[in-house]
Amino acid sequence: MTMSSPPPEESRRGFLLWLTSALGALATLLLAVPFLGYLLGPLKRKAPDWHPLGKVDDFPLDQTKLLTFPNPLRQPWDGKTGMTGVYVRYKGVNKEGKHDFMVLAMNCAHLGCPVTWFPQSGLFLCPCHGGVYYEDGSRASGPPPRGMFHCVWKVDGDTLLVEAPHFPTLQDTLTHPA
Repeated sequence: MTMSSPPPEESRRGFLLWLTSALGALATLLLAVPFLGYLLGPLKRKAPDWHPLGKVDDFPLDQTKLLTFPNPLRQPWDGKTGMTGVYVRYKGVNKEGKHDFMVLAMNCAHLGCPVTWFPQSGLFLCPCHGGVYYEDGSRASGPPPRGMFHCVWKVDGDTLLVEAPHFPTLQDTLTHPA
């Protein structure tokens, strides 16, 4: 009696086992890559993007100005919505001899509507739901849960810079580091 090759069932079973293992490994890899990216993403911090707002001399003492600048995250089709705005108030020179500014995001802390500065009353008013803020950005009345968001800023030479695009959230309120 001669020995013949294994029946076709054995080779088919081996091939299907190999194919199932390979497809399982591929599926695991396809799921693991984005999951690892999610877990390791916070370790990869992008350097802040500083946007110039103007020369220090352009800001009169104790006057609030609305400044808009192109949002670095905008797309070509965004049009006017691709602009970001901040309210800037120059508070003079502090005790250390450095320029002191108050830079507020122009969005309401309630739902993000753009607020308007009224110098006659010294208040910021939100047209959407009636939120009112004092001139320092603190909450006066209405539905906002907190005051306006303070933006991170710095003076480089004689130019005022604001960190952009850095949008305020309740978890990251854009407070200026002390």
